[in-house]
Amino acid sequence: MSVALIILAAGKGTRMNSDLPKVLHPIAGAPMLHHAMATGTVLDPAHVVVVAGFGADLVTASANAFDPTARVVLQKEQLGTGHATAQAKDALKGFDGLAIVLFGDTPFLRPETLEAIAASTADVTVLGFEAADPGRYGRLVMEADQLARIVEFKDASEAERAITLCNSGVVAAPAPLMFDLIDALDNDNAQGEYYLTDLPRLARARDLSVTVVQCDEAETLGINSRAELAAADAQFQRSARIQMMEDGVTMMAPDSVYLSLDTIIGRDALIEPNVVFGPGVTVESGATIRAFSHLEGCHVSQGAIIGPYARLRPGTELAEDVRVGNFVEIKNATLAAGAKVNHLSYIGDASIGEASNIGAGTITCNYDGVMKHRTEIGARAFIGSNTMLVAPVSVGDEAMTGSGSVITSDVDAGALALARAPQVEKPGMARKLFEMLKAKKARQSRGS
Repeated sequence: MSVALIILAAGKGTRMNSDLPKVLHPIAGAPMLHHAMATGTVLDPAHVVVVAGFGADLVTASANAFDPTARVVLQKEQLGTGHATAQAKDALKGFDGLAIVLFGDTPFLRPETLEAIAASTADVTVLGFEAADPGRYGRLVMEADQLARIVEFKDASEAERAITLCNSGVVAAPAPLMFDLIDALDNDNAQGEYYLTDLPRLARARDLSVTVVQCDEAETLGINSRAELAAADAQFQRSARIQMMEDGVTMMAPDSVYLSLDTIIGRDALIEPNVVFGPGVTVESGATIRAFSHLEGCHVSQGAIIGPYARLRPGTELAEDVRVGNFVEIKNATLAAGAKVNHLSYIGDASIGEASNIGAGTITCNYDGVMKHRTEIGARAFIGSNTMLVAPVSVGDEAMTGSGSVITSDVDAGALALARAPQVEKPGMARKLFEMLKAKKARQSRGS
């Protein structure tokens, strides 16, 4: 059966004390909304509908950045989860597959859990969990193997409050049935809202089957405050690090490594302490990322060694066995196999050929105040220390620049380019200058 995901993302998140919609607050470098959407991809959904409210324009932009085919619909009034889900009805008109309702602020559902929900043969399926401390969760009241109803804590009897099987909020049913049941909801409650939690009761009244798929309580963690956001990020990091180490990545001090939702690190890669992986990073097998390096939007190939204290910015592509050393920043640049930029350099909007060596203090001067320009360096070139390469400029294969040069014109293959003022030496001038300065200082001291 084909699947549609309905992701509820309309809440403002008052406890966040923020102008940003709650679902756009980041965990592991990605909005919470993206976590929910990423998990849903395991089902290859035919439709993804995001129900937005507060900050709908921002939510729309974020949803479409992750999935350009996602459709965002608006819940103009906050009238409950049933009302929010109903806003997706027109977007799913004519769709008769399975609709699964997820929450944009519940980022930790596992793909295996969604697969279990999709595999259910019941008319309505609810995701539940055994709570260590049921607290104020809604309770799932079972009758044999069927879910009879969901009871909110405030409405539960003492016997019902003793139940530890609790409601996650996630529900699934064939789309026509789901919207038919939603049409039958009423708002006869203290809040005057329409709730998805009433669906099982309505379904059982029609003699339909309602079942519960269970997951671990940690998967149902919802985020409602900055403190919970920080705790959720920490939970993601612990889980992601463990998974990577199980997959063959070595981390010398795993608690100090920060990962993003989409970080990919290959087997036998070595990650030293205090490394930050921003969004969009792939590190291939056998690479080494040394301490205190920051990577974002880049690709590091096998055998490369990065850092310590290196920064790789978006658009960086490093081939096999590249060396990027301490206090080097690279942006929107490609380095071919065996290229080296070992010390104190900035390489931006550039391509570096294989086995070329970039000396300490080299800068590609890529910005003229208005436009960015590229620097092209060929294979096996040697760029002397403290060279300024004023783009647009190219340096040919096996060419060389002298240390301290300011290169403003192209350098032919095999040529040596020198672009610095001749050294002038004045004998004895240093002693005379020092004596003059010391005398001036002494006069000033006497005067004070």
